[in-house]
Amino acid sequence: MDGFHDLGGRQGFGRVTLLGKTEPFYESWEIRITGISGKLVARHVYNMDEFRYAIERMDPRHYIGASYFERTFTAVATICIEKGLIQHEVLNAAAGAYVPISHGKKAGRGTPENLPELKIGDRVTVKTEFVPGHVRMPAYIRGKTGVVVGVSPEYTFPDAAAHGLPSNKQRTFDVCFRSTDLWSDGADDAEVHVGVFHAYLEKAV
Repeated sequence: MDGFHDLGGRQGFGRVTLLGKTEPFYESWEIRITGISGKLVARHVYNMDEFRYAIERMDPRHYIGASYFERTFTAVATICIEKGLIQHEVLNAAAGAYVPISHGKKAGRGTPENLPELKIGDRVTVKTEFVPGHVRMPAYIRGKTGVVVGVSPEYTFPDAAAHGLPSNKQRTFDVCFRSTDLWSDGADDAEVHVGVFHAYLEKAV
């Protein structure tokens, strides 16, 4: 899913501002929504890919102005409404105001099969794919070529898991890209390592 949430590799936002604060939370409600979300995941009400996808579906104007924990709250509220655990009207009444939730889901996809055998040292290219639903492929590496330098354990395929589809596990590969290949006219020469799911990769020609 290409959306405003996928900011990796984009320019124009200036330097990262350090606030000098070391505590993870500002207010008590942030602790509560973090605990609620963790409990819902532990009870298998939703998985982390469903959670991420709910955040991705936030209206861009809402997303850019929301804090990390506001996004968590929106994702939790959206999923609970979609799964029939609470009605939106009831939530609005409890809050005393309209509670914005994320846009509706789009189609997901199952786990691809018959993937190419890959090993450390292989040159690989990230597929140029555009999917309507959840995807864990950063847009800035789409169509780019790198070298496999590591292999992870298997994980659930996110494109399927976020949509409640059968999700076979597959490995992610640590792919090393040259920064000048990713941003040909805007980066010093360096290595950029990205964990990329097997289904997003093909052997470079």
